[in-house]
Amino acid sequence: MSARFSLSNRKALVTGANTGIGQAIALALAEEGAEIVCAGRSDCGETLDLIAQAGGRASQVRLDFADPLAAAGLFEGAGFDLLVNNAGIIRRDDSTDVTEADWDAVMDVDLKAVFFTSQAFARALFARGAPGKIVNIASLLSFQGGIRVPAYTAAKHGVAGLTKILANEWAARGINVNAIAPGYIETNNTQALREDADRSRSILERIPAGRWGRASDIAGAAAFLCSPAADYVHGTVLAVDGGWLAR
Repeated sequence: MSARFSLSNRKALVTGANTGIGQAIALALAEEGAEIVCAGRSDCGETLDLIAQAGGRASQVRLDFADPLAAAGLFEGAGFDLLVNNAGIIRRDDSTDVTEADWDAVMDVDLKAVFFTSQAFARALFARGAPGKIVNIASLLSFQGGIRVPAYTAAKHGVAGLTKILANEWAARGINVNAIAPGYIETNNTQALREDADRSRSILERIPAGRWGRASDIAGAAAFLCSPAADYVHGTVLAVDGGWLAR
């Protein structure tokens, strides 16, 4: 393994690591040598098993990011070097029918928790004078409007902006803050779209790569952004979308 991409002697928190993109990222970071702590409201046992089978090290902590301050006390003295803010939810409805409760639920998990988890992580790094890296999971809807997901779109636009402001404030203090904007990936969140024959066909027709993305496609980008190879990458929102935005 090249030291340029090695994550040996690094400790990473990956939120929402029980399935999908979060699970793939946790496994990829472990394969590069990082110790992984999987965080989420659901059991991450399957992810821990996959990491163990790959010869990696991992544990889990139960956190429900419906409380945006859920991770506030997690980092102090715990030696974390890497943070992947992946946990997220989505609510689909016509914009005329969205309730305040659904709006607030999405904002709390997808945006507010990202900020306050990052804040707690940065404070702990500054206290021990250590560098670190944050990778946020944004979306194509950080750039576009989408359909029937107003709260999600607003939150993911917010994640893109938050990534940039935190990079501006923290780059000179040793923390890289970047984001990945996944394209249309085969996960639970896109199941409804994939099962809609017309929508799925129209989506595939626009993707130059000609296929839905896989969670592992996102994991590789996350491993890069967490590695020494990305030491001079700050404030970027990296689209991993099979060419969707280039179309």
